[in-house]
Amino acid sequence: MNFFSKKIDTRIAAYQRELIETHYAEVENMYRQIRGWRHDYRNHIQVMKVYAADGNLEALRKYLDELETDLSTVDTVIKTGNPMTDAILNSKISLARSRQIPVRADAHVPVALQISELDLCVIIGNLFDNAIEASLKLPPEKRLIRIYIDMKGSQLYLSFTNFTAAKKLPKINGRFRSTKGEDHGLGLIRIDTVIERLGGYISRNSEDGAFTTEVLLPQACNSSPENDNSSPK
Repeated sequence: MNFFSKKIDTRIAAYQRELIETHYAEVENMYRQIRGWRHDYRNHIQVMKVYAADGNLEALRKYLDELETDLSTVDTVIKTGNPMTDAILNSKISLARSRQIPVRADAHVPVALQISELDLCVIIGNLFDNAIEASLKLPPEKRLIRIYIDMKGSQLYLSFTNFTAAKKLPKINGRFRSTKGEDHGLGLIRIDTVIERLGGYISRNSEDGAFTTEVLLPQACNSSPENDNSSPK
């Protein structure tokens, strides 16, 4: 029994390291795009000055439209108040949109959290990856991921919802079963393990073609009045 427990722990640890490396790679790619755009900023200004000097307002308007479109692909779309949450969410939102999956996110997080960056990465990263994988099974026009993160009293509340191909997903032994294989199963185990260790709560629900995961994590030590938005929107 100990042998198998150690084997599972080793696999989970390896999966965790791979997950973190993937997240950091995604974040670095996003910031690399932003740095590239900033590097070109001076050139863009010079081009617009030439159009303005020539009185070519139509060319200037067209160039500004192109810049606005380009900027929307690299701009930081979510600013929660917590740097690590921003990094994870924005990297995943960028990944989802590159795969034609719209994301609607409303997230507010205290700067200081009673949760390690590693644990936060595991929970949010896995929840987002699961939602992306499920969305890819649908035609583009039916894809959508909704995210809501905020404080509920002294607890951090996270909600991830995505549409699914099935009206209601089946359960086996009271739990939803992974359709992605072994690695995905490890991701689910890792989420549950982290939440249990933190004294949190997780709920998964499949209804009317949508799958929702809700998480509550105690944050009493680091919550503050200005960051306490207890009413869900």
